[in-house]
Amino acid sequence: MAGMVKAVVGANWGDEGKGKITDMLAAKADIIVRFQGGANAGHTIVNDYGKFALHTLPSGVFYDHTTSIIGNGVALNIPILMGEIKSIVDKGVPMPKILVSDRAQIVMPYHILLDQYEEERLGGKSFGSTKSGIAPFYSDKYAKIGFQVSELFDEELLKEKVSRVCEIKNVLFEHMYHKDRIDEAELLNTLKEYRDMIEPYVCDTSLFINKALKEGKTVLLEGQLGTLKDPDHGIYPMVTSSSTLASYGAIGAGIAPYEIKQIVTVCKAYSSAVGAGAFVSEIFGDEADELRKRGGDGGEYGATTGRPRRMGWFDCVASRYGCRMQGTTDVAFTVLDVLGYLDEIPVCVGYEIDGEVTKDFPVTRLLEKAKPVLKKLPGWKCDIRGIKDYDALPKECRDYIEFIEDEIGYPITMVSNGPGRNDIIYRKSKYSK
Repeated sequence: MAGMVKAVVGANWGDEGKGKITDMLAAKADIIVRFQGGANAGHTIVNDYGKFALHTLPSGVFYDHTTSIIGNGVALNIPILMGEIKSIVDKGVPMPKILVSDRAQIVMPYHILLDQYEEERLGGKSFGSTKSGIAPFYSDKYAKIGFQVSELFDEELLKEKVSRVCEIKNVLFEHMYHKDRIDEAELLNTLKEYRDMIEPYVCDTSLFINKALKEGKTVLLEGQLGTLKDPDHGIYPMVTSSSTLASYGAIGAGIAPYEIKQIVTVCKAYSSAVGAGAFVSEIFGDEADELRKRGGDGGEYGATTGRPRRMGWFDCVASRYGCRMQGTTDVAFTVLDVLGYLDEIPVCVGYEIDGEVTKDFPVTRLLEKAKPVLKKLPGWKCDIRGIKDYDALPKECRDYIEFIEDEIGYPITMVSNGPGRNDIIYRKSKYSK
């Protein structure tokens, strides 16, 4: 009896509502894995325990039948993980079962400082970082001077490596940023504290997942951000530093690629983005303020930074591309209820670049010139929260969903019409394989 691996990933810039979908699917899963990214982006969850913004923990931690795994692909900030576990337990959530990969790497205190100092240095030309140390962390990982969790348990190795790495970092701190040097003894001490905090959770998670799959268990891979933030396939350089694609889930969790059988790609019924970069369907002024205020649960503000998100209409070009790169089997269409106030709803169906209209998502230098080609659809002008049956949705609402489904060419099988884990409508799609 083979197990099943499902991935929940984002089609666009992130903030699509993946946390809710993971939380919902986790009801029938055994293991939930975070496979990339760090504490730089949050997932907002609303359930019986209250409202939570998770940053490192997978969104399935609220069930007592699940095991939550921090995979090897994650940028692990140990104090933040510990604080997060404490914060949910303090709110009455039972202590979750958590495992951390012995091959995950650690966000070091100097990564966070480097992130801050570099943003300061860049001034107005910054990348809109969340200053969580993510880019310096992944830079070090690929420069092979990162610290793997397993290394915390070898005192000699740690000492030698801290000394070697500080030599490099202190040149930057002193001469480029004109800041204090890193104190080696202090850093070593911090790492020993990290070791004591993380020790109870560490194991070979890849082996654990492998055994679970042989036993027929269901595994959910939870992605962070979305396709357009992928370092290869996103809007480079306004991207994150780890791959946001479902295919990376195999690497970041340590499983075979053919194990991933279902890829649920989460798409918002409109667009939002945090940070700088091209955003073709973006809207401004009162129109944007109104959508931001009504959007999400309590408004469209970043779960990590509290920054107001940039708002836009649904982008069929970006979403079709986003779904293709993810290898989508199912689209989960979220926050549809938010659009109930509009008389008509514009949708971006093409990009005009240098006088030509395209439906294919271009590279960044061309994307920056793109103007949206908009089509207006009639609104449904009512509240659709609480509806459980697809056919009970207003006709204009179904038309909107079906128009978008035809434009992107991937099956919309879940429609989310509210923030709670039960505000969901399942539907059959002509595009389902």
